[in-house]
Amino acid sequence: MKAVHFGAGNIGRGFVGLLLHQAGYEVVFADVADALIDQLAAADSYNVHEVGENPTVRRVDNFRALNSGTQEAELVREIATADIVTTAVGPHILKFVAPAITKGIAARAAGLAPLQVMACENAINATDILRAEVAALWDDAAGSLDSLAVFANTAVDRIVPNQEPGQGLDVTVETFYEWVIDRTAFGDAAPVIPGATFVDELSPYIERKLFTVNTGHAAAAYFGFEAGLEKISEAMADQDVAEDVRAVLEETKELLVAKHGFSNDEQEAYVQKILVRFSNPHLPDTVNRVGRAPMRKLSRHERFIGPAAELAERGIVPEALLGAIAAALRFTDPADAEATELAQILASSSPADATARITGLAPEHPLFAAVSTLVEERQAEGAKAPA
Repeated sequence: MKAVHFGAGNIGRGFVGLLLHQAGYEVVFADVADALIDQLAAADSYNVHEVGENPTVRRVDNFRALNSGTQEAELVREIATADIVTTAVGPHILKFVAPAITKGIAARAAGLAPLQVMACENAINATDILRAEVAALWDDAAGSLDSLAVFANTAVDRIVPNQEPGQGLDVTVETFYEWVIDRTAFGDAAPVIPGATFVDELSPYIERKLFTVNTGHAAAAYFGFEAGLEKISEAMADQDVAEDVRAVLEETKELLVAKHGFSNDEQEAYVQKILVRFSNPHLPDTVNRVGRAPMRKLSRHERFIGPAAELAERGIVPEALLGAIAAALRFTDPADAEATELAQILASSSPADATARITGLAPEHPLFAAVSTLVEERQAEGAKAPA
């Protein structure tokens, strides 16, 4: 069995590539990073160091590597004979890997099973995004795309922090992971990946991850930043920060239980597991790294405004989430373009206009007034700050 995986970075090697290897696939890594591909092509194996509860080291071998920027013809041939194609490149890069995938699907020999394509990105329904890019390039003369390839959405979760220098190809990851895959796309021919979980309805798991892991992680970053702390684990060791994060996840738990039918005990166990993960002292994640891109994190359907808006629509005032939103509005990092953009909007817009631009909320939404008040307070703080 063979899998082609786009994205040979830390997540590609330490998560998706590892699980595909453990499932018995030969993995062909594809990436545009010349030095990384050269390293992989010259190596026989690398190690994945899992840190946290029950730490272990897992060896990965039986892989090859291709430069997707300079070896497209070879890459297309690999895709044409592969069983699975996966990605971990970032949602905005999917349009750049779509041409090779399209050509590889078109080049498949008659009689081969449909290629199974899964985008393993930190975005909702990322495989749908990839399929749309492939469909836009598809030539119907090659046959029906739906008969030649299966596109299945996934939800992925594993903290892979910035790596210590000198590790080479080895990757350090947390012990916890979750790869949830929409079973329905495959019919009776779902791939066998023992480390993955196949479900009939993916959206509850996508939102559970987004509104628990992503919301909690970002909340820890912004509350930790306000407290003057450097690392996420240090933030979670601070009693006040930990209580604030816990309160945020109590509110998202209330929404997830009511909306998706998770039992209260089930979601509480998930929350507790997540809090332990954030506290892992072996993961060197910093509040600045996790807090970067606040404009995206404060957008309409993302980790803060998304659940807070739904709670407000249900008549619930999301006090803890509003606290996290206030902390996010105070986040500053001159090295982060979105933090700079956020500061510029706050400095140049009225509270109502800034709220609309940052959050995407309509003025008539039940959450709008509360967030606008937070924006106005942040603007007042900025006006008082010394030049």
